[in-house]
Amino acid sequence: MIGQVHGKLVYKQPPQLLVDVAGIGYELEAPMTAFYNLPEIGSEVYLHTHVVVRDDAHLLYGFTEQRQRDVFRSLLKVNGVGPRVALAILSGLTVEDLVACVSAADVAMLTRVPGIGRKTAERLIVDLRDRLDGIEEGGSSFVGTRSLTPEHDAVSALVALGYRQTDAARAIRSTASDGAGVEELIRAALASLSGART
Repeated sequence: MIGQVHGKLVYKQPPQLLVDVAGIGYELEAPMTAFYNLPEIGSEVYLHTHVVVRDDAHLLYGFTEQRQRDVFRSLLKVNGVGPRVALAILSGLTVEDLVACVSAADVAMLTRVPGIGRKTAERLIVDLRDRLDGIEEGGSSFVGTRSLTPEHDAVSALVALGYRQTDAARAIRSTASDGAGVEELIRAALASLSGART
């Protein structure tokens, strides 16, 4: 299994791109949400990858963030969703948008993605509800170095305490104040979450 590709970006034309790794050119397909984060042609690029093996081809898909690949893999586990449909979903929706759609059971938003009908959208919501809880918000990215923020640490702490990822993130966003540390954020979010449960 090829888990990652690191080399020079030679070509990019949605959905295809070509990466030169030590003289070997890897052809990949990527969702539009990944294309937005790609560097200029000729620049160095790191991509998380997923291989799909078919009778007639080995297809390589590339993602600028690990969570994009994680969601892509979760989508492939949904009955009736293949690589093309999964790529279309991640081209039309960011990971955050998809998590919000599933959490809110927003069928209308999902059916705006080309190739997604109402039945498929409903199946996606049911099948992905628990799977997407494990997808880290603001997950790791190879495009630039991104330090973890106090908000991210606070969400991780709340998830470790047993709260759902989406609930924890919502509580942190609604109670966060400028310059607040991790402990302050957790304390405020816990107060909000306990109030919501009573």
